Parts: sequence; structure tokens; C-alpha cells
Amino acid sequence: MERISQHQFMTLGAAVLMGTTFFPIASVVTGVGGRDGWMSVLPGFAVGIPYGLMVLSLVKRYPGKNLLQISETLFGKWIGKVIGVLYILITGYFGGLLLGQVGDIYQASAMPLTPISVFYLGGMLVVFCLVWSGIEVFARFSEVVFSVTVIALLLEVGLSIPRIEQGELFPILSEGFKPLFWGGIKVVPFAMEYILFLAGLAAFLPSSMSNQAMGQLKAGVWRAVLVVGILNTLVTLMQILVFGPTETIRLVYGLLVLGNIVEVSRTIAGVETLFLGVWLGALVIKVSAFYFTVLWGLETVFSLQGLKWNLAVGIVFLGIAFMFTRGHSLIQEIGFVDNYLIFPFAAVWILALWGVAIWKKRTST
Repeated sequence: MERISQHQFMTLGAAVLMGTTFFPIASVVTGVGGRDGWMSVLPGFAVGIPYGLMVLSLVKRYPGKNLLQISETLFGKWIGKVIGVLYILITGYFGGLLLGQVGDIYQASAMPLTPISVFYLGGMLVVFCLVWSGIEVFARFSEVVFSVTVIALLLEVGLSIPRIEQGELFPILSEGFKPLFWGGIKVVPFAMEYILFLAGLAAFLPSSMSNQAMGQLKAGVWRAVLVVGILNTLVTLMQILVFGPTETIRLVYGLLVLGNIVEVSRTIAGVETLFLGVWLGALVIKVSAFYFTVLWGLETVFSLQGLKWNLAVGIVFLGIAFMFTRGHSLIQEIGFVDNYLIFPFAAVWILALWGVAIWKKRTST
């Protein structure tokens, strides 16, 4: 069975956590937190730290198993099967929506005359080849793409500094701390997406780990969450400073607009086209991650694996993507799945699983 190293665990997790979050994050948190919404980004992502540590504690107690298998052990076969089916349905539907986002972004920003089906099929082909290559190849691909994505985000933020409008952040905390709480709640689903991926990735960690290796994995969770949280905070802060709160709320893909208006040395403008290839890599990682979760779920719950099932998952993803060809309906549906399916499912499942594992450990000693 394929295994990944501690470093790959950190970078792969960070790449999946980052995914496409830098596109909607500013609009989402500003919509509920106003000009102070940027302060709720990092705390919202930080929720992923305790949940990630719960996942690792379960991995240490049940090495070589993913959390679906552990659920069957702790909750019983039938409850575990129900959880597995929900896991497959939620992650599969969300992955198809993310594939739809590939077409939505690139047709709107780069090639509006190109049929959207070209983006769906092209994106699906890249994802399928990446997934078929295995988790080790996916981890190495993520290491490269994540590093480039971080550089591109920092570069775009830096190039946007001359466009800052003074006074957009003031007055700070004019409406108190309540908007920050609701802004953080809107960010937590992004962390829960990461946790659902870790639930399946757990089986690919080394089956026997020393305390030092486990410490490195825990540090990897901290680093992944903090790096992604800080980057998204900077992206959100810069959009508020440049566009103001009202315009930031309106611009769902504000990062693309920001890249379109910045200049390099007052000679090169519209640099968002330079970053579109990088953003595509980040999108591919996110879609591939949920493609993997569906395959892991099918193998664990129904013992289904092989080329025909990989192809079947790809067809389902394409079908879901074609259901939402318009940007507004797609964004609404992604938000609905994030807030009302992924968030409650992951939050309750992992907490309950960890609690039962602790209880059984105490009763057996």
C-alpha cells in the first residue's frame, strides 16, 4: 500500500485546505463581518487544528485504517456503513461542484467564447490522470503547486499595495465582536473540507509511528492551518483595502479582479492572466482531493475499486458540473453544501468518533 511522509502530509494537507478558498473568502467574511471580517479568517481556519489532532489521535490508536473503517469498529457495522454512504454522497457532490467552478472561473475570466464543456472535460482529464497515478504522485504534485500558489498569492498581494485606499479599515470593531464570530462560522466549513480529506488520508500514513513521528504530524497540522489561514487573511485584507467593504462583498472572484487592475512598474497591467495557470493547479488539487475521498469511500463501504469505478466517479462529477453552468447558482450551491452538509457532518462525526474512542480506551483499562 502507498504511504506518504510527514512532510508530504503537511504540504498535501495545506494544498487541499487552501484549494479554492482564496477566491470566495473575502466576499464571504465581509458579507457578515463588514470591514472587520478579515480578522475572523484565521480563527475560523484554526478550528481545523483541534479536529486535525483528533484525527491523528485516532490514527495512532488504529494504525493503517481510515476513519470510515474506524467508525465501523467503534460504532458498529451498520452505523459505520451509513456514515460511509453519507461521506461518499457529500464529498462526491461537492467535488462535482468544484469541477463546475473550474469552468465557471476560466470561461468568465480567460476564454469567454470557449464552450464550458471544454473546461469541464479538460479539468476532468487532468484530475483523473492525477488520481489514477496514486496518492504519492498526488502528494508530490501538491508540494510543487502549493509552493507556487503561495508565491503567486504573496506576489499579487504585494503588487496591489499601490492600489490601497486609505481609511477603508476604520473604524475598527465599530460593531463589536459579534460580526467576527459570524465571520468565523462562515470560514469553519473550509477547515471541515480539510478534515474530511484527512479522514481518508489517514490510511496512507505510516502504520507504525514513533512519538517523534507523531509529533511531526501534529506540527504539520498546525503549520498547514496557520500558513493557509494567514495567506487567506492577507488576501481578504488586501481586497477590503483596495475595493472597500461594499465592493468586496459584491465581487465573488475579487482576486481575479484585483489581478486585472494591478500594474508592474506602471508598464504591465492585467497580470491576472499570469496567475491563471497557478489557480488552475490549486483547483485541480481540490477536485482531486474529493475524487480521492469518493474512491476511498466506495472501497471501504462497498469494496468497489478498479478502473471502471474510477471512470464512474468521473462521469458523476461531470454530470454534477453540467447541472450548474451559471456562476450565481453554482456559488450558492457550493455555499449550501459547505454550510449545511460538510460543516455539521464533519464536526459531529469526528467529535463523536474521538469521544467514543476515548471512552472505550478508559473502560478497557
